[in-house]
Amino acid sequence: MIGLAEQLDLARTALFVPGNRPERFPKASASGAHLVVLDLEDAVPAAEKQAARDHVARWLAEGNTCAVRVNAAGTRWYAEDVAAVSAHECVVLVPKAEHPEALRDLAASLATSSRLLALVETAHGVLRAPEIAAVDGVARLVFGSFDLAAQLGVSPDDRLAMAPARGALVLASAAAGIAPPMDGVTAAVDDLARVRDDAEHGRRLGFSGKLCIHPRQVSTVDEAMRPEDAEIAWATSILESAGDDGVSVVNGQMIDRPVVERARRILRSGSEVTIR
Repeated sequence: MIGLAEQLDLARTALFVPGNRPERFPKASASGAHLVVLDLEDAVPAAEKQAARDHVARWLAEGNTCAVRVNAAGTRWYAEDVAAVSAHECVVLVPKAEHPEALRDLAASLATSSRLLALVETAHGVLRAPEIAAVDGVARLVFGSFDLAAQLGVSPDDRLAMAPARGALVLASAAAGIAPPMDGVTAAVDDLARVRDDAEHGRRLGFSGKLCIHPRQVSTVDEAMRPEDAEIAWATSILESAGDDGVSVVNGQMIDRPVVERARRILRSGSEVTIR
């Protein structure tokens, strides 16, 4: 059984569920999503924040594995959100991630086995992505396309406008030696062709996971984020044929360490994940 940290590295799908809808928690867990994100932030009205926090704390106390998106630091709900999750092994999705020192403080206040997902959704966050990714306890970066697009005055669907920010997160993750980032949501719940196309676009840029806002998106995203059969066959042949003594040639292709590492990464990105 792999640990929570490795499971997070491999997760291709993360499904949001409003924290004030506890009847949906078991359904989300059974959806096939690699990670369920119980949301205390955007999906929950102010009047229901306390009730949502209680529902989430109860779910965690029952031994369920999930992520919790807390309210942003500086809001009146943040401290209570952190207190509610700190007693449990928990993945904490941190919105408006901008300040590395705040992430360090949060990581220090949680259970030692807990991990952070840093939701980068502001210009400050994008510019500080290398520092954020390097914080001990941050497992992955997550792209918050809608908030960032609003700040920039562009459409979140404009791939050209959003490309620099996406590239910044991919580079920051690689430089810090953490797993590739997860891409943001696709708002078109019923347009699975669009969901697939968005996921495939993110994967081409170097993302290895994507946020989902409805269970029907999960299997489409998972399939799109997996390596294709031809890629797996290529990677398998490289690892089976490559020697241990430097450069070799396989099927007319030069094989050296970077090629072998790419093959290993392809096979790892298609691994089964069992987060629940």
